[in-house]
Amino acid sequence: MRQREVLRREQIRRETETALRDSGLTLDPERRNLFESRYIQERRKIEQLLRQQIEAERQQQLPSLIQQLKKEFQPQQQSHGTPTMKPTQSPKSGKSESSPRDR
Repeated sequence: MRQREVLRREQIRRETETALRDSGLTLDPERRNLFESRYIQERRKIEQLLRQQIEAERQQQLPSLIQQLKKEFQPQQQSHGTPTMKPTQSPKSGKSESSPRDR
């Protein structure tokens, strides 16, 4: 986990440098630090907004996913009208346990 955080910070640092370079600005060290700080601050806001949007969309799509899975995993006898195993058949022997009048 610590390694991931270090890699993430390094990636943000590289992207901050790219943003500064792409802006065409030439800043003194103090203003450069301020630019980097503001870039990171605004980037966090954007990322938070995107996370909220994704979560809202996920919440909208979950009910249909649950219904789809419910249909997919419902026992066959309820969804297709045919039982998976005959109720009179013993699972161990495979022989019928029907009553004498059924024979």
